[in-house]
Amino acid sequence: MSREVYELVGIGLGPFNLALAALAEPYEPLTCLFLDENAEFSWHPGMMVDGATLQVPFLADLVSLVDPTSRNSYLAWLRDQGRLFGFYFGEAWHVPRAEYEAYCRSVAERLASCRFGCRVTAVRHTALADGRDGFAVCYDSPDGPRTALAANVVLGIGTEPVVPGSLRAVCEAGGALVSHSAYYLSRTDWIRAADDVTVLGSGQSGAEIVLDLLRGWHQPGRRLRWLTRSAAFEPMEYSKVGLEHFTPDYTDYFHALPEAVRDQLLATQGRLYKAVSHDTLAEIRAELDRRAYPRGPASTGVTLLPGMEAVGGRLIEVPEGEEVELEFVHARTSTACVIRTQRLVLATGYAQRQPRLLGPIDAQVRRDTRGRPLIRRDHRVVLDGTNAGLYVQNAELHTHGVGTPDLGLAARRAASIINAVAGHEVYRLPERTAHTSFSPAAAATADPAITRVTALPAQIGRARHAQRTVDEQRQIPSQPEERRDRRPSSTPSRAGSAAAAGGDPDRFDGPAPAVAGGDPEPPPAGVDDPAAAPEGHD
Repeated sequence: MSREVYELVGIGLGPFNLALAALAEPYEPLTCLFLDENAEFSWHPGMMVDGATLQVPFLADLVSLVDPTSRNSYLAWLRDQGRLFGFYFGEAWHVPRAEYEAYCRSVAERLASCRFGCRVTAVRHTALADGRDGFAVCYDSPDGPRTALAANVVLGIGTEPVVPGSLRAVCEAGGALVSHSAYYLSRTDWIRAADDVTVLGSGQSGAEIVLDLLRGWHQPGRRLRWLTRSAAFEPMEYSKVGLEHFTPDYTDYFHALPEAVRDQLLATQGRLYKAVSHDTLAEIRAELDRRAYPRGPASTGVTLLPGMEAVGGRLIEVPEGEEVELEFVHARTSTACVIRTQRLVLATGYAQRQPRLLGPIDAQVRRDTRGRPLIRRDHRVVLDGTNAGLYVQNAELHTHGVGTPDLGLAARRAASIINAVAGHEVYRLPERTAHTSFSPAAAATADPAITRVTALPAQIGRARHAQRTVDEQRQIPSQPEERRDRRPSSTPSRAGSAAAAGGDPDRFDGPAPAVAGGDPEPPPAGVDDPAAAPEGHD
């Protein structure tokens, strides 16, 4: 069996590990190998619907926010394609998702450190020839079994589609009648052959599928249904200040919080990473308004219904074959109902992939009270009994916060890992990136009037935080009315809708590869979206 030696081996080649490979390329002391089981770079192929764009600006490419002079930037790729001037005149801030995939594929093909068609089977602890602790990465290549030795391993294997437990049985039995949004494009012909389609899940992926069906499938006599467990079809928080939750400053703040506080905080931040872009919601509304003329909303043939929790489902026989019968509960009205549909699309999000390939070292991974890996600020997993470095990308939502699956932090995280592995500053990273100070201690460094910052006893701090959360929840219903009351009467109520897209297939998007070797930037466990967890968020 062939054995190779590297300083770093990356497992999975989605955008995050590809960013690491691209930034590591010019630093010669860092010898790298990146492995992916797929034949070539592929990013959410099941969600490349027509017109879909990134939900982050083009500067959130593989390298630009760390090294804008890199030959691996999106602008350099446009130049090589002879399209830079066209891009300049087009003034496109958010680029097509298919084009982003083509850019990433081009970079992956150019980097000698990237190998496709290589499936990692196990990661074992070992001693390197120079006496350091390291890992033996076993993988199957087109030429047969091989082993790569490395002092550091970086996991970028992404997430996998999940469905609600109450619907798993009908999903297993439903065959072509039921599809997860991750496979939407590969099933689209079968989905469009029906006259009644239900989409479950209100993240970015669910919204994009609804819009795609409205534009290319829906017509008089057909019924489209969009349901969600969430209280509303909510827009993503995309304000200029709100986006500072996706800065390294916020990550520093979040990582320093106690585990229980981090979990409570994440539970309140759905609109940051699990909602829908304003543009997508506006386009859906325009399609509905067009259908509503002249007979009104009831005549559109489209049902939008939030607050619906799926509690069961089964296949039923009908004269034309089979249909899906779903059972729902609407908690706010204390009612239950049954919905029958010919096709069911589940835009119900993604969960962290459980890397079986880490089985040989699993006992060395230190975990929190909920069994999740402890991960340091530099994205290094805490291991017992070894000095070898195991790093993760897009598996640290619980320790690093909502920016974890965001493409905008990809280059920064990759540079942080390179600096940590090298043991010195290969890439200079800014100390402060946000106007917002997320804690009194941080604010006090620049504001001399903030003094006597002291820690409260743990029990008092937790009690105050819990009461504040309750108070905020009580205030939420009144806020929209308060905003309307304060709007100057001379301001047109609908003028100048916000155009910024704030979605999640790139904050938390899409499908992940089926096995080790891929890292779509989608959403965290079990959220309503792919694009939000999320993507999201997805």
